[in-house]
Amino acid sequence: MHKILLFLLCLALSLSPWRPGWATATFDRVEQTSHHSLVAEQGLLLDLVAVPQRPRVLAVGEHGSILYSDDQGKSWMQAQVPVSVLLTAIQMISPTRGWAVGHDGVILRTDDGGEHWRQQAAGPDLLQWQKAELEQVLATGTYDDPERRENLQWQLDDVLAALDEGGMPTLLDLHFLDGQRGFVIGAYGSLFRTLDGGNSWQSLGHRLTNPDRLHLNALLQSRNGRLLLAGEAGLLMYSDDLGSNWQVLESPYDGSFFGLAESDRLYLLGLRGHLFSSTNGLTWQSEPVPTTASLNAAVVRREQVYLLGLGGTVLRREASGFTPVQSNSRDGFTAGLLLDKYLLLTGEGGVHRIALKQGDVQ
Repeated sequence: MHKILLFLLCLALSLSPWRPGWATATFDRVEQTSHHSLVAEQGLLLDLVAVPQRPRVLAVGEHGSILYSDDQGKSWMQAQVPVSVLLTAIQMISPTRGWAVGHDGVILRTDDGGEHWRQQAAGPDLLQWQKAELEQVLATGTYDDPERRENLQWQLDDVLAALDEGGMPTLLDLHFLDGQRGFVIGAYGSLFRTLDGGNSWQSLGHRLTNPDRLHLNALLQSRNGRLLLAGEAGLLMYSDDLGSNWQVLESPYDGSFFGLAESDRLYLLGLRGHLFSSTNGLTWQSEPVPTTASLNAAVVRREQVYLLGLGGTVLRREASGFTPVQSNSRDGFTAGLLLDKYLLLTGEGGVHRIALKQGDVQ
């Protein structure tokens, strides 16, 4: 679920006046219910998913908006949401159960297919879990390397300062393996895991070799079970033990990555039109594309692949490579679904529909 104008968001975060690297808290947004609007489907929407075994699709975005449609995006209803923060990612694992995440460390859960949501955690909760984990690691001497321990102490100092001053982490993506086990990731190296359906979370960010605390933008589990993690400044990691340990990969690019997807192969999407593919997630090769626009997300259905990016960019994979699809929009696209005869997309300007030519859909 990596469908966001991440480079703009990360730029905003990097310009935050809060020194330790957390977005300044705005607690009323966490406590205030989402504002209902008759034109919510025209606002900024960052992620879009289909509900398994149902015709329903869900979209999330600004002001805590979660929208659902049962007619392939022709009309939308607004869900009951207890927060008004910007929501960045959503995942449904069954016809009824799913999660959404966003700014101020918000984690939401639904058990009725997306019509009603409840808050499971917010920034202060995540910071407390992170504080407890760092204190335990430092007290038990898990890491002997002085530089590593100094870095962990620095992280703990930042967490304590954030708790004191009201800093809140920003979450950018999530991935649940099943109804109990899941991950959320975000800015400044935030990585949390739950083993109880989101009721509690364990901070794992300190386990990453990420001394600069680079933003974590996208998380994917490939078909072979490998977890892949991509972020800014070429950050690329994998885990073969469901997130307990992470290994650094040699990155094919030192710019930011915004998305991961899998079709017949794995795809890694990045800044300024950089696209890479892999058969195993460990070694990557460059794929030429006819654009320099940043690529945010991919729409995959079986062997079909569409890439989405800034400036109305939509690219379709063909035998000869990726070719442009006319979108008649200059808005940036952040997520999409391939439906019967069109692409349903979200991003700047809300919901977009792009009719596909005969033969485009299989």
